[in-house]
Formats: sequence, structure tokens, C-alpha cells
Amino acid sequence: MSGQSSLALKEEGNRHFQKGDYVAAEALYTKAILSDPTNPLLYTNRAMARLKMSRWDSVIEDCEECLRLSSNIPGGKNFKALYYLSQAHLPLKNYDQAVTYALQAHKICADTHDKSLAAVTSQVLKCKKERWEHREKLRKREEHELEGEVVEILRREMDGLMKTSEDEEERKETEMMYEAKIERIRAVFERARDKENQRRPNPPDWAIDDISFQVMVDPVMTKTGKSYERASIEEHLRRSETDPLTRTPLTIKDLLTNIDLKHACEEFLNENGWAVDW
Repeated sequence: MSGQSSLALKEEGNRHFQKGDYVAAEALYTKAILSDPTNPLLYTNRAMARLKMSRWDSVIEDCEECLRLSSNIPGGKNFKALYYLSQAHLPLKNYDQAVTYALQAHKICADTHDKSLAAVTSQVLKCKKERWEHREKLRKREEHELEGEVVEILRREMDGLMKTSEDEEERKETEMMYEAKIERIRAVFERARDKENQRRPNPPDWAIDDISFQVMVDPVMTKTGKSYERASIEEHLRRSETDPLTRTPLTIKDLLTNIDLKHACEEFLNENGWAVDW
């Protein structure tokens, strides 16, 4: 009886969710959980509504409970819980967790050929880009701090020498020498920044998926040896079971993971997060 009640509450919550009434949907999902607290799927329903309301911590709690409840169920983890966890951790700036959960969700989708693979792939790229941008901000801040520290050390040295010298001409020479050093130091840091801003060529051809034109996350090979992003080629094969290049018969089962290319793309994205929006 409680199962029927929770199902009815969930379906009513789904109707409110589809209308964009996320508050009502969350309340109904909560009632469904109270009716059937051991059903892991109900927690992802509520997490979905809470995502829409930007209640990140609550989303994380629901998804972790879903994973805990489903840990003993054959088939393992719920990919939606992992996907929502990634989406909740990202705005909290927990970048490593966001990437990790997105990749775990991606693996499940890839293994099961789930239709959500394209959306999850986009989440992987988004997480990697935002993590790279965060690391770049930290690196640039540390660079500016280092420049300031070096300049401060030189100024303290200069002040110390000038205080110990009684000769006005000698003090002027000391000041000129150190100001010149400081100018050279600043120029070196500025050149490094200019070089950094100019070092963004187009991503290498081997990293680009010929269907979506994005840097690949999970490249797979067709029977001809051509590689595509898994989400893109699987979506193509759902529409037409033919090789995009040769038009010969091809199915999802024929695809093989290109491990070497996958590692190369991962390394490229880790060092060039800007390429996600190329």
C-alpha cells in the first residue's frame, strides 16, 4: 500500500516538475520518501527538483542517500545520482569532486549505452573547463604575489644600502641600480604574461570529434580505425546504423575505446581547459 502511495505521490510530483513548479514537486517527492524511505529513486527525483532551486547541499544529501540505498542493489550505482552530484558540487567550487562524479556517471552511461550520454559528456567538459579556469586564476594570483615579493625584497635591500651610505651620489647610484633591477623583473613577468595570453592555438586535429566538433572526452574507434566522441557516434548510430565516413554497416557493439587517444585528450584538456569552448 505504501508503495502505491509513494508512486502516486512521485507521479504527481513529476507533473508539477514538468510545469516548472519545483517547490510543489519537492514537497510531493518528500512525501513519497516518507511513504517509502528505502526507495533510492525517490531521492534522485527530489534532488532533481532541488537542483532547479539551487539547493546544492540538499542535492548532495539526497544523492548520497540514493547511492547508499542502491549500493546493495544488482547493477550498482545510480548514474543520475552521480550526475546530479557533479552538478551540485560545481557551483560550490568543489571542482575535483565535480569532475570525479561526472566521469563516474559518464562511465555508467557509456557502459549501458544510455541516451543521456551526450548530456553527461557535456557535464564532464564543463567541469574540466571550470576546474582549469579556477587553477588558472590561482596560478595568476600566485604569479602576481611572487612578482610583488621579489620587488619587495629588492626594495628592502635598496633601502638598507641607502641607509648605511652617507654619500649622496652613492645613494643615488644605488637607487638607480635597484630601480633598474625592479624594472627588469617586472618586464620579465610581463613578457611571461604576454606569452601566456598568446599561446592558444587551435586544438590539434586528432583531439577534435568530426561530428560535434568538440574536444573528445571518450573517443571510440569504428571498424575503419576512425575515432569519434562516444556520445556523438552513438547518437548517430541510433538514427542510422552506418559508418559516417564510409556509409558501411556499423553498430554500437562495433565501437572500441581508443585508450591512447583518450589519455592524450585528457592530458590536453587538463592543460588547456579553454579548448572546451573552441
